[in-house]
Amino acid sequence: MNWKHEAIEKLKDYNAKKQSLTSIPEEIAQLESAVKGIRSASADGSPARGGGSGREDMLLSNICKREELGRSLASAKAWVSQVDTALAVLNQEDRLILDRFYVSSQKGAAERLACDLGVDVKTVYHRKDAALRRFTIALYGAVES
Repeated sequence: MNWKHEAIEKLKDYNAKKQSLTSIPEEIAQLESAVKGIRSASADGSPARGGGSGREDMLLSNICKREELGRSLASAKAWVSQVDTALAVLNQEDRLILDRFYVSSQKGAAERLACDLGVDVKTVYHRKDAALRRFTIALYGAVES
């Protein structure tokens, strides 16, 4: 497995995963609100051919969606926590470099970093590689397999 490639993909997905920690609970709240609006199934009629009523189907669908979103939220929390823990090991410069190259993916990142850090572009790329290596080790404990 190419651990560096995996680490880069995690950095690229970081903002979206972190945003999901806000959007998933909002979606769950909408579903919980919607379930209050679903009237209960009436007991006076039998569904044809053993199927459920439309209301029962909506209720079951709502429950399934909330459960799936709950699992997705737990997974996203663990994922973000893992990346946050690995980033916390790095120094401020390493985090800045990784942010500009991968997390925020800014155009002209190397040139801007060279100016901000007072070094040449070649040095920025060396520092990027070193920061990525440290992040990969903090995340997976390995760089190559």
